[in-house]
Amino acid sequence: MTLKALLLAAVLAAPVAAQPLRADQTAFRDLYKELMETNTTLSAGSCTLAAERLGTRLQAAGYTAADITLFATPEHPKEGGIVAILHGSDRKAKAILLLGHLDVVEARREDWTRDPFKLIEENGFFYGRGTFDDKSQAAIWTDTLIRYKTAGKTPRRTVKLALTCGEETTNAFNGADWLARNKPDLIAAEYAINEGGGGRYDQAGKPMGQGVQVGEKTVQNFKLEATNPGGHSSVPRPDNAITDLARAMVAVNTHEFPVQFNDTTRAFFGLMAKASPPQLGTAITALLANPQDTAANAIVSQDPSFHSTLRTTCVTTLVEAGHANNALAQRATANVNCRMFPGTDPESVRATLSSVIGNPKMAITLTPPIRPVAVSPPLNPAVLGPMQALAKKHFPGVPFGVTMSTGATDAIFLSPIGIPTYGAPGLFIDPDGNGMHGLNERIRIKSLLQGRDYLDELVHTLAD
Repeated sequence: MTLKALLLAAVLAAPVAAQPLRADQTAFRDLYKELMETNTTLSAGSCTLAAERLGTRLQAAGYTAADITLFATPEHPKEGGIVAILHGSDRKAKAILLLGHLDVVEARREDWTRDPFKLIEENGFFYGRGTFDDKSQAAIWTDTLIRYKTAGKTPRRTVKLALTCGEETTNAFNGADWLARNKPDLIAAEYAINEGGGGRYDQAGKPMGQGVQVGEKTVQNFKLEATNPGGHSSVPRPDNAITDLARAMVAVNTHEFPVQFNDTTRAFFGLMAKASPPQLGTAITALLANPQDTAANAIVSQDPSFHSTLRTTCVTTLVEAGHANNALAQRATANVNCRMFPGTDPESVRATLSSVIGNPKMAITLTPPIRPVAVSPPLNPAVLGPMQALAKKHFPGVPFGVTMSTGATDAIFLSPIGIPTYGAPGLFIDPDGNGMHGLNERIRIKSLLQGRDYLDELVHTLAD
């Protein structure tokens, strides 16, 4: 377990799973179950169907057809989504956008212990593909809008909900990107609340710490390509496409990009300096003072999570070479996956890779899709303050901080249209990652229900 995950020790709130469900929790479970059991994989599922089912529930709660926009394109009829609007009383106040995605990672029944597209309750967990990523939050956001309407409440600010498809598949149609490009006014907001934040349990299920995601890296893939005339394998030649590619991959995989900080990572490492053992804490403090301190960098970067948070990283992930067992390769290619520190131009990374490889014959190209350059949102106290205050209420004694994701979410598409996006806390993950993107995905029932209560009150607080 990394120190980034630890944050600090904490107390465990009273278990919710063992308690009888409240009436509102029972209704939420029904909504969650329907969403979970609607297959939304790219290969065999339909986000459009999931969006339509949620739209039906919203209309049953009192939303009009004008409040709900179901969207899909002719080229991608099953990859649609939904935007729903709860109008506020103050039309001059800027809206809040609740963002989530409906699509899930592929899951084959023969690989899973349980049916991945049935909501199965077992030993205090809900099992199924998407139980955590991201149908938990999608269901919570929808449930919050339903509860607002059925209670007859009108928030001061308008609250918008956008649930899209395509977040989990790099080359698929992406609904958040489509909305930002084609319907920016529909989702216009002062800021958005998204996935990406959250907390961490220990092995016993006790919460150890949680945080809000304030910023993320940009994902960019690069293609390395070495070519050669080739020939018969019985007559090797000094120039060889596979050898050239191998040398390039070693150079890329062992290259260290420089240490960088922004407001989010400075705040995060400031907390880590206080929470870490003396040697590590001293090294973090030194690195904050001087990012070029190589000795401090060596100590702090021993933690893989810290290492990635401090810099741009690039690593080879796919390799393909040759055309026959008895022939010299005429072509050898590799995919290099880079996670670029916010504000980094991908062309500058390409130039760095070219310099590191040092072979002018090696072609280096950006591989589509080329995403926008990540821009970290500000540490806005109007957003972060209520998050922290409510975290103390719902999760007393659990440390709270800010983090920058080394991964990526659909938030990347909102910053170009002026919507800073924050990954909300509230849901807690187990040390093993709960099977997200893997086998037997699950979420603790107490995490889902406690997180729902927290996120619902958070939306009410921010909107009012």
